[in-house]
Amino acid sequence: MRFLLFGIIMVLISCNQKESYHFEIGNSEGLTTPEAVRIHMPGLNPREMSLYNGERNVNFQYDELTQDLWFIHHPENHLQYTLKQLSLTAKNTAILKAKKHQGNMELAINNQAVVQYRYEMSYPPEGIDSIYGKSGYIHPLITPRGDTLTRIQPPDHWHHYGLWGPWTHTQVNGQRVDFWNLGEGMGTVLFKEFKNVNAGAVFASLTASQEHIDYKTTESPNVALNEELQIKLWNSDNPDRYVLDYISNFSSPLKEGILFEAYRYGGGIGLRFNERWKADNCTVLTSEGKDRLSADGSNARWCIVSGAASYGGTNGILFMSHPNNRMHPEPMRIWPVDANGGRGDMFFEFCPIRHQEWKIEPDKNYQLQYRMVVFEGELNADEAEAYWQAFAQPPTISLIEN
Repeated sequence: MRFLLFGIIMVLISCNQKESYHFEIGNSEGLTTPEAVRIHMPGLNPREMSLYNGERNVNFQYDELTQDLWFIHHPENHLQYTLKQLSLTAKNTAILKAKKHQGNMELAINNQAVVQYRYEMSYPPEGIDSIYGKSGYIHPLITPRGDTLTRIQPPDHWHHYGLWGPWTHTQVNGQRVDFWNLGEGMGTVLFKEFKNVNAGAVFASLTASQEHIDYKTTESPNVALNEELQIKLWNSDNPDRYVLDYISNFSSPLKEGILFEAYRYGGGIGLRFNERWKADNCTVLTSEGKDRLSADGSNARWCIVSGAASYGGTNGILFMSHPNNRMHPEPMRIWPVDANGGRGDMFFEFCPIRHQEWKIEPDKNYQLQYRMVVFEGELNADEAEAYWQAFAQPPTISLIEN
């Protein structure tokens, strides 16, 4: 079992860079897996510094936007680290990468693009109404061994786009607006611009500005929600698994805000799985012990969705909801085994408005946080719970004064 624990050090460093800094990992008893650690270090010039664990150089990554330094702590490492003036022999290797390619922002591990965020428009095949065109979604989402898990524009639901999260039944100024079912022409969600892109030894990430556009309630298209979507791919140091964060920050510029009506679809995080997975080769297991026959409409901290791999065996995704999310443990929409004419195609969603409406007040910031573990082979309930605990309750770390 290998998973990431996310530790946080809030270290207020003066802008006058020191020759060295020392800090210590805490709460590490029983740790058997790698741990991604964040240190807030404003004013740091990373090009002049090296990170050491004992005598061993450790790869790190500095986020210029947040001024956080990240590195991976391994269980076999010493608990104390030193950040000091650069050694000529020290090197920092960029294991993860982010680059634009043919309308996608690709996030890659060891030069293998496993996550692609679509920022240019995609249109349906000739003969299908162009109203189904869309940008601002993830596809393909690819396993470490190369299987594509997502699907876009399936003929049964032209508006399905891989991994995405539009809101469905909403009210704007008292009128219903649907940002999900594109064929109704009420609204859509589109990419606007990139706010930040980062990549290095610890993670590759993008932050995309997306607009939820209302086509219905005014004479011209109107932005009903502004969203900043952060996608972060982590170096898990495991060739058969990777960790992916999906964090949505949103607000409404409308004078009256917007109402998300209670409905079985909408918002959160939804994924239309590949066409290989059907009733007889796809399984579900939730944190509450529910399976595919009983999980729909129930609440969970986490959910494992797995199915047949194209090369034999299995692969899948562990979905996790953060404790700070609205309605956590979070309601889910999972297609029944007789969905789509009895084929039993697979669709999963964490849906925070499934059982209760949500009023979004004007100019107030809201956040939903999700984490996925994309895996080859099997991932059991004990591992899933350990992943979720690491997501929900990061360990504490302390600064050692010089």
